[in-house]
Amino acid sequence: MAGDKRAAADLGAWLVFEDESGQGLRPPKGRTWGRRGATLVVRVTGGHNTRVPLAALIAVKPGQRPRLIYRVHHAGRARGDKRKGFTETEYARLLDAAHAQLGGPAGGHLG
Repeated sequence: MAGDKRAAADLGAWLVFEDESGQGLRPPKGRTWGRRGATLVVRVTGGHNTRVPLAALIAVKPGQRPRLIYRVHHAGRARGDKRKGFTETEYARLLDAAHAQLGGPAGGHLG
């Protein structure tokens, strides 16, 4: 193990990794077995919000099952909120939730 991971294991701490990503809600274009020359129209629902940002933490600790803790960003378009990503407050809430679920110190690289 690397030095920082060994120190986390010696302390009995969780090693936590964080990432932010987005997921598209619209399905990919597909192919059909329609008749040649006849254009098949496939209707797709999903509204206007086609991407959902999410942030996740993976926490590992020797002798424990790995944990996945995540939060989805719900853009408040009705409130005029045009932010596409997470705010500092939302990240703080994610870390608070991780601390509550893990029940101990969290260390590692966040970023």
